[in-house]
Amino acid sequence: MALTSPAQDRALARQVMVRRLLSLDEAGTLETVHVRIAADTAGVHVRTVWRWLALARDTGRVEAPPRRRVVFAFTDELWVRLSDLGGNVKALHRWMEEHADDVVPSLSTGVLPSLTTLYHAVHREQRAGRVLAISRPAHAHRIPERYDRALAELALPGTVDETGQSTASAAEREAGEADGTPDQASPPPFGHGARLYAPGAHLVSTRQLGAVTEALAHTVAARGVLCVYGDTGHGKTVALDQALRQLPRRVPVRHALVAVKPALPQLRAALLTAFGLSAPSLTNRTDAADRALLDALQAPGVLVIDDVQRIAAPELDYLRLLIDAPTTRTSLVLCRAGAERTLARAPALASRILT
Repeated sequence: MALTSPAQDRALARQVMVRRLLSLDEAGTLETVHVRIAADTAGVHVRTVWRWLALARDTGRVEAPPRRRVVFAFTDELWVRLSDLGGNVKALHRWMEEHADDVVPSLSTGVLPSLTTLYHAVHREQRAGRVLAISRPAHAHRIPERYDRALAELALPGTVDETGQSTASAAEREAGEADGTPDQASPPPFGHGARLYAPGAHLVSTRQLGAVTEALAHTVAARGVLCVYGDTGHGKTVALDQALRQLPRRVPVRHALVAVKPALPQLRAALLTAFGLSAPSLTNRTDAADRALLDALQAPGVLVIDDVQRIAAPELDYLRLLIDAPTTRTSLVLCRAGAERTLARAPALASRILT
């Protein structure tokens, strides 16, 4: 015996009710009391039953017409506008209201969506893999020069050095690197020896930068391994830095600084330092250090090694063993010119590359 849902039961009751009312109407004996009894039985208003009956007279259909659910979908123009607004959905909704005459004809729904619908649409697009090409986050904006000038004018103890320059920016950057949370508002001027931002310059979102951002988002979602490579000077470090800034603030980012051709103890020490663990006390205790690293890798996050070409094949295989652990939930990001040639010497790790 097949079971029916409550919705199917209501639809069947409507068909029986409307068919019986139509027969009374054709016989000329339909009265208001019949419609009222039918409305009470169906648990609807009397006007609803009259509307059902009118629809049946016009179309000959006693069942409810199929509903066409129109879902709001972003056009390319609206997505670009949202990117220009820094991903601010409320600002986009306000702009759409101000330009309704131009926006509505291009929408599939024919009407402006509500703010809630717009938020849901953005989440749906992002879950499908669409990336906002935002050059800089708009929140928590602070002008470094103005802040440093105010500190110098106050001249509080510990806030300026001997030359009268602010020491807060360097301290904040060091604190951010220590806990793995990069400063979202004002990026450091240097990134591990590479100058990322020149004063007064503006970063332009390009297709390549968007591709790195999208690849990183997929890698973090899948908890996999990403390799960013290319010739020197093509902007790999800048693109990766910007992609990391687009991650949610709750995703910790760890940077492992490795020496040239590090031995296994040196690599282990660099990884321990990246996770804020006591490298000197654990480096020579292999089992304890490995257990500490495996425990640290259980937390979701991103581990970035920006000089992977410095690491030899045996040490790369050690990285592969850490990533292959069933408890590992941290994503691994490898970057630098020639990284693909380095990974070719470690096919066991190269086979784990997600993108």
